[in-house]
Amino acid sequence: MAEPLSQRQSEIIERARSEGRVRVEDLALRFEVTPQTIRKDLNELCERGMMQRLHGGAVLASGVENLGYDARQILAHDEKQAIGRRAAALIPNNSSLFINIGTTTEAVAQALGGHEGLMVITNNINVANTLRLNPALQVIIAGGVVRARDGGIVGEAAIDLIEQFKVDYAVIGTSAIDEEGTLYDYDYREVRVTQAIIQNARHVILVADSMKFERTAPVRIGHISQTNTFVTDHLPSEAVRQLCREAEVALVETSAPLSREAQEAQA
Repeated sequence: MAEPLSQRQSEIIERARSEGRVRVEDLALRFEVTPQTIRKDLNELCERGMMQRLHGGAVLASGVENLGYDARQILAHDEKQAIGRRAAALIPNNSSLFINIGTTTEAVAQALGGHEGLMVITNNINVANTLRLNPALQVIIAGGVVRARDGGIVGEAAIDLIEQFKVDYAVIGTSAIDEEGTLYDYDYREVRVTQAIIQNARHVILVADSMKFERTAPVRIGHISQTNTFVTDHLPSEAVRQLCREAEVALVETSAPLSREAQEAQA
């Protein structure tokens, strides 16, 4: 895994997210360092796939390609871990579930390590490697084309396997969510697998951090109303919050304190 970002690099990312772009001279004044130091920071962030250079500055990487896998592991790491723990707590022992591709769904898999009696079907090699260490779990991995960049498995063979099952739960991620509640991703092959997962699960749990509301992606997965539970660190969109209420999607925000009922359920 790549080295963690420095405090200054993390603040540069946050500033680019809030302002749309950052400029070398402005950052040098803000952090009281030389422009050469800022250029070095920006170059490293671009090499990690987190930013794209423009004349005199940089912007967040987005558009038609996802961030690199190492970059996605670093961004919102603590938020993803908290989401993973909260989502895993919703899944009872002795149930069946799908887990799809993504660093947030991988955080759920890590938090499922203490469960028993689960049957897990996944198209994510990293999820399979995490859960195979628990002999109390049965792991079934889809066949198909393995993406070298992140261990995701896509293609018709993966869809064919998924369609043989009707499971209790599905844990899915997404690359972007818009104000209308539409879910998006970058790879149309991955999207087709996720759509099959949604169609063949009784209860769909969407896991996504709040940064997904600040990103764009070109391929439509579906709509948040097709899920049953949405676990996030914080929901910044009041429009999507209203959509969840109207569609009776249970909203779980890890930044909010647990209710007494939830505390008792996790005890």
